[in-house]
Amino acid sequence: MPAPSEPAQTPTPLPVPTPESPPPVGPARLTTSAPVLTPTDKRWCEKVTLTFHNTGGTPVRSGTVTFGTHIIDLLGIDWATIESRVALPVPIGAGETREQSWTVCVDAWRVPWGMRVETRVVGVEWA
Repeated sequence: MPAPSEPAQTPTPLPVPTPESPPPVGPARLTTSAPVLTPTDKRWCEKVTLTFHNTGGTPVRSGTVTFGTHIIDLLGIDWATIESRVALPVPIGAGETREQSWTVCVDAWRVPWGMRVETRVVGVEWA
């Protein structure tokens, strides 16, 4: 009686290399999320958090974030807007995302009792 034969073994195919997605090309292209506002223990300050995403092909190397902070009364009337500027958290590499928070304040005397601040406008300039 012949010996039972072993099942034929098929070689495991090697994985086919897939090309990596090409890196983005062109200048830096920075997008910014809507600001996330968090109150602080001082009525003339608030924490502002932004997420930056560079969809371009080169790093963002410098820039400025401008906040337009509104002073609002109990009825919702906007009494004033105060601008402040901070440096952009750089470098932000091509394809990179970065989150940053700042405590944005105005002079305490500008925000009497019963009023509050709200950062409604955020502008970003970069190079």
